[in-house]
Amino acid sequence: MDITIHNTFLPHNDPDATLAFYRDILGFEVRKDVRYNGMSWITVGPVKQPGTSIVLVPPAADPGITADERRTISEMMAKGTYAILTLASTDLDGTFAKLQAGGVEVVQEPIAQPYGIRDCAFRDPAGNLIRINEVK
Repeated sequence: MDITIHNTFLPHNDPDATLAFYRDILGFEVRKDVRYNGMSWITVGPVKQPGTSIVLVPPAADPGITADERRTISEMMAKGTYAILTLASTDLDGTFAKLQAGGVEVVQEPIAQPYGIRDCAFRDPAGNLIRINEVK
């Protein structure tokens, strides 16, 4: 089998803040920015990984979600418990310093975890938890 990760989806609730975060702070390229009926679907990805994308979607866009479910999703996003993305860096401390200088909401400074990973964590503008693992 030849399977790769092509797209993953994260919710967002502010397209301008989302673009500023993923493009300007993380340095991802914007691959698509589709706006329709007051909603935005923004596709971004690492420059050196053209085959892997993150699609940032408005949680209200799914017509199969009820009003109660939308409210629950919004509450979970605000708490940072709805979605998680794990990234990797060969220079965790340098990456963390740049993110911190960019004013991101830090959840955890770089630390060696008891399960063998060294990582840090922060939140994107929608509250999604972003972890960065150090890779050698």
